[in-house]
Order: sequence, then C-alpha cells, then structure tokens
Amino acid sequence: MNNITAKRPTFVTHLECGLEGDSYPADQLHGLSKAGKPLVVRYDLPAIKAAVTKEELASRPADMWRYREFLPVRQATNIVSLGETVTPLIPVPKLQAGTGQLWVKDEGRLPTGSFKARGICMAISMAKELGVTKVAMPTNGNAGAALAAYATRGGIESYVFCPDDTPEINVREIAAQGAKVWKVNGLINDCGRIVGEGKEAMNWFDISTLKEPYRIEGKKTMGLELADQFDWKLPDVIMYPTGGGTGLIGMWKAFQELKEIGWITDPLPRMVAVQATGCAPIVKAYDAGEEHAPLWENAHTVASGIRVPAAIGDFLILRAVRASGGFATAVTDDAILAAQQEAATSEGVLLCPEGAATLAAYQQELTSGRINANESVVLFNCATGLKYPMPEVTQTLDCTQPVDYSRL
Repeated sequence: MNNITAKRPTFVTHLECGLEGDSYPADQLHGLSKAGKPLVVRYDLPAIKAAVTKEELASRPADMWRYREFLPVRQATNIVSLGETVTPLIPVPKLQAGTGQLWVKDEGRLPTGSFKARGICMAISMAKELGVTKVAMPTNGNAGAALAAYATRGGIESYVFCPDDTPEINVREIAAQGAKVWKVNGLINDCGRIVGEGKEAMNWFDISTLKEPYRIEGKKTMGLELADQFDWKLPDVIMYPTGGGTGLIGMWKAFQELKEIGWITDPLPRMVAVQATGCAPIVKAYDAGEEHAPLWENAHTVASGIRVPAAIGDFLILRAVRASGGFATAVTDDAILAAQQEAATSEGVLLCPEGAATLAAYQQELTSGRINANESVVLFNCATGLKYPMPEVTQTLDCTQPVDYSRL
C-alpha cells in the first residue's frame, strides 16, 4: 500500500508556546503565540510508542512519510507531496580527520533541490487541512522555491518576497512554479515586514520561518531520518547551517521525542550552529551567554541562505545548542568558498555555500579543539550546488586543427 494513502493514525494533543509553555488547541489555525513566539506541536508519545515499532517503520517506503505517527497531518487526503525521499548520507573520508568518520547529509536530493521542501511540504499540507487558500513568505531563495511548488501543487495561492540580491536562479524558479514574486531592496527581515504588514490588506497566511507551527515538524524528519540511518545510535556531532534555525530546532525536538519513547538510549549529538562571520547573531548571543540575539546590522555573506539578521526562534536554537553540549561558530566567506572547492575536487561532492560553511566550520573547530579528530560528524548540505555560481571555463579547442595532446 502506498505510504501516503495508508491509514494514518495521528497523535497530536496540543500546541504550546516555545517560550511561555502555555497551551493552544490543535486542529485550529495558529500563527505565533500570545507572547509573539513560535508554537511547538506536542504529541501523545506513549501512544506513539504503543502504535509503531522500529521494525514496522523499516518496512515502509523510504520517504518522509514513513514517520507518519510523529507528524501532524490528520487526513491523508490533505498531504501535498512531490516525492520527499530519504536523503543519502555520503561518507567523505578524504575530508575527515583522524579516525572520526565524516558524512555529508545531502538534502539537495529533495524536491525543489533543498531541505526547505521538508518544512514547506508539512506547512502547506497543514494549511490545506486547516482551510488556508492564500500564503505569503519572505525568502533568501530556496524556501520560496519550495513554497511556490508545494502551494501550486496544493491549489493554494502564494506570494513571495526576496532580497534583490537573491540568486537569480532562485527567483526564476519561484516564478516558474506559480508564485507571485517580487524583489525587494532590503534583507529578509525587510521582506518579512512586508509580509506581516500585508496580512490585513491581502488576507494571506504568514508562512514565514517559525511564524506557523508546522515547518518545525517537517524539518524534524531530518532528525528522525538520521536516527533511522544510524540504526538509532546517533553521531557525536551534527553541524548545521543556521539562519532561521528551524532544522536545528526540529532535529533536537525529534531526538527528545525518540529518547522519551525509548528508541534512543545513547547520548544525543552535540548540535553545532554554523553561521557566517558577516551575519552571526546566534554566535554572538551564544558567546555572550544570552538567550536572545539582537538584530545583526549590515548582514552580508556569500551563503545567502544563512543571511538572517534576526531569528524569531533564536532562544530555541540557543537552548538546543546548549542542552546538547554543542556550540555556535562562524566562518569567513573565504573559508566557505575554499571548502566548497575542496569538497568538489577531492570528493566529487558539490556543496551549496551554506553546506560548505559546515565543512569550513568542521575544519576550523578541529584546529580550535572544540571538535575531536576521533568524533563522528555529520555535515548538512542543505541544497544542491547546481543552483549556485560555478567556476568559469575559458579553455577551448579548435576541432578543425590537430590537437596537441601534450598540452591538455
């Protein structure tokens, strides 16, 4: 039986404010909590434990929906899917240090070429279930591409606002997949302000990062997948490119839920939030011992996906990092570009700039001593490198003339 159309028992009990902990009813449309903070979905975990086993889960198709008991969609008919496959863990031994194993989790294999497909797939499925007909979001590129595709697939009208230096391929991808898209002469927080201020006039639902509860649940599947792929014994360290931080928050939530039902008994991974030195509000807050990160002025980096000057879920990111025994770190653009080239030329793995930031951070923190050369580490490549600029090729051959092979 197809995994999506199979009977889908669901176990959501309620939602709660990530900061204050007050409860909100499930099966109703919510944005932020009364405190203006992200809402978190809660489940009847003992009931999940009684309903499914690891062995049954392993018999299901290798897609995001194999973890359906841990996900919020009530009616299978509301699932909006483009084929959310399990993404591979690629060993990169030429890049690893010591005896510690190093893997790249390649999220570029997902629909629309990035890990944004996970969160947006879930958010749009829940929007459909809750009767939403129009959505809007700010984006640095890949989230907007995912929104355009999934909203179109689900019959929902979509509006997307991008900083004007968003990679052109992303902007065109958004337009090609049916969204109404605008370039804005500002950063993603400026685009977010436009979305927020337009809610009353446009009657759209704001599906921005962490301003609705369900993108976390989609990104949570990265943690469920990792646990599954590692046979329920997780790596020592996870390095995650962090802008809005939904994936880091979601993975930590997944690990907590798995631990509570007894599927994970070993120590949990240290979560490392990776940013760029040109936009590192989480790193600044981590280093200062703060729970909230102030707006980062004049944000800039080649890794546009992590150029988020202010994250509404900053406290959730920082809590996960600290609770896991991890840390936050920033790398330069030069280090990002060098790591991107090294991965491509030594291992044949084409990382996006944000994914390359995690490799640069791994190399940097081996030197600093915050990562041990004998630890097992997973780097997240959050999108296909095919969406980003590549080296120019200038060499030519004249096929009408003899080829001097000694000069090739």
